[in-house]
Amino acid sequence: MKKFIQNNFTTIVLIIALLSFFKSCGDSRDIAKIKSEIKAIKDSTFTKEELSIELKISGLEAEKRMIQATDRNMLDVRRQTEIEEEIKKLNKK
Repeated sequence: MKKFIQNNFTTIVLIIALLSFFKSCGDSRDIAKIKSEIKAIKDSTFTKEELSIELKISGLEAEKRMIQATDRNMLDVRRQTEIEEEIKKLNKK
């Protein structure tokens, strides 16, 4: 066995190198696929400021729906108008 390895050392090393090369070829495609997925995730996520604005808008819309559901007096109508104006300002940012 030792003599076989000594006689065919270069062939064995060449075969191992070829096998590792072919294995690594698939890795680059996987890495490219993962990079594109990460880029898509980054594009679809919010920054801290954007998230804060979205949360404020959601809170104002919930308040407006609550006011509309209770049907009270004129103060509530003014508040609904204020809420709509605040939402417009936040959407412009």
